Amino acid sequence: MRNRGITYWSDGKTERIFVAVREFLYSLDAKTGKPDTAFGIEGRIDLRDNLRPGEKEMVSLTTPGIIYKDLLIIGSITHETLPTVPGDIRAYEVRTGKLRWSFHTIPRPGEFGYDTWPEDAWAYIGSANNWAGMALDEKRGLVFVPTGSPAYDFYGANRTGDNLFANCLIALRADTGKRVWHFQAVKHDIWDRDFPSQPSLVTVTRNGRRVDAVAQTTKSGHVYLFERETGKPLFPIEYRKYPASDIPGEVTAATQPLPLKPEPFARQQLTADMLTRRTPEAHKAVLERFLKLRSDGQFIPGSKEGTVIFPGYDGGAEWGGASVDPETGLLYVNSNEMAWILTLREAPPPSKRVNGKQLYLKECASCHGVDLKGAPPEFSSLLGVADRHTESELIVLMFQGSARMPSYSRLGYDGIKSILDYVIKGEEKIVASKESSAPSAIEMKYLSDGYKKFLDPDGYPAVAPPWGTLSAINLNTGEYAWKIPFGEYPELSAKGMTGTGSENYGGPVVTAGGVIFIGATCYDKKFRVFDKANGKLLWETVLPAAGNATPTTYEVDGRQFVVIAAGGGKSKDPSGGSYVAFALPK
Repeated sequence: MRNRGITYWSDGKTERIFVAVREFLYSLDAKTGKPDTAFGIEGRIDLRDNLRPGEKEMVSLTTPGIIYKDLLIIGSITHETLPTVPGDIRAYEVRTGKLRWSFHTIPRPGEFGYDTWPEDAWAYIGSANNWAGMALDEKRGLVFVPTGSPAYDFYGANRTGDNLFANCLIALRADTGKRVWHFQAVKHDIWDRDFPSQPSLVTVTRNGRRVDAVAQTTKSGHVYLFERETGKPLFPIEYRKYPASDIPGEVTAATQPLPLKPEPFARQQLTADMLTRRTPEAHKAVLERFLKLRSDGQFIPGSKEGTVIFPGYDGGAEWGGASVDPETGLLYVNSNEMAWILTLREAPPPSKRVNGKQLYLKECASCHGVDLKGAPPEFSSLLGVADRHTESELIVLMFQGSARMPSYSRLGYDGIKSILDYVIKGEEKIVASKESSAPSAIEMKYLSDGYKKFLDPDGYPAVAPPWGTLSAINLNTGEYAWKIPFGEYPELSAKGMTGTGSENYGGPVVTAGGVIFIGATCYDKKFRVFDKANGKLLWETVLPAAGNATPTTYEVDGRQFVVIAAGGGKSKDPSGGSYVAFALPK
């Protein structure tokens, strides 16, 4: 299970480390590593508690919480499909684990935003969670919380309305959890357009005065900039009309917001003249596929024939986040330029008797694909799964759930066994369904056919390069200082195809010494240093595995060090498990 860090707290005498393992949040003594028995029950709290009444579903943390005085404020990682829990933002007392406050991202009766959902949606809709991290303005006592989409990600007939506080940047009082302001970047999200990273707290110049602001990057390749205290946009935002969905039951929002400045740091619409020309054969194949798809830019609903999502589900910007130079006001952000395809299919209707294939298509195919190939590494391929796990292990996993995978205990042993018989043996045994054939609030009439990148026959992006970029954007003016391709495929570089850019996960760090440190690129495994002023490459080295993480820098005895986690995991290469540290010359 992914875990992108831990949280440290000290009052000058006591030191604690907070870390999540599956559904439990632990408080550990920083010196001994032993659980603090005064925290929760024997040193841990169950994150499934204090959400909403009903059966407990798996919930955990992807990104560590933040400390404000004696509070630990956390978000959560939830399932991508229903049933799943709501993404409440919660604050716990650091010494006792007692819940101090909760902010309901899916409002309950009487709460602001309740009217942007169907009646009592809070009781069955889930997610709208903060998985990407938060930012704290300690002086003002404000915590800035970006949230993701509601479940289910791609079809929202059971959640008509704008769906506050999904896909929002929310400013909360850190001591009470009370909302100060919010901005919703995507109304009624059916594209998985989560805010993908923690925002950046910056100070910019406007009309000759200094303004404390908060900057938020997006999967769609935009930067939003707001005054911290009021939420007033510092660049104009325009609400534009977009087409309605032609999928039965879906009611899309009539308008969506887009900032007019800065210009997007990722291309916004895939057209035929932008398709790959890596080889004539690759171009011909992707053009043939492209002509059968819808590709009209942002906020085009999913369709039965397939809709191009560009930038894709993984951005644009991703969870590594941006870095900002306080000296110049430049924001540095790395970006993916990959196209994905969203295809919707009719889900099998409820039935008293179903076979394993029907259950698989209904329950599993949205993540693992109709063809069982998944979208590794986020959603694993199930081809050959019996070579990696015993049937008993798979049954336990499906009963319990894990990370983004929900529990399927509601299907019973026979239902789970029939799915595994289909996945492993191709058998389609008929079993009695435990589900009611009556309409259900979480029953999806349409589902996606899986997370599918638009690739050429050789597995390279279907779009022409650059496939990844690194940009420097002046937040004072909204103009670009520079933009370069970022990353490469070693096998293509060896053939003379250089400067392509590549997928990249993990962000940059900019330093007062005038440089940017960044790993992130998935295929070349390189760690690079750029001149922050012009993007010129100053130095690079190859890591033992891809540095899909954000580096950190520190000083010891007057000497600067930089360290990055080289874990890989975002490509077909084996994952690593190294921390690599570099020392700068004295």
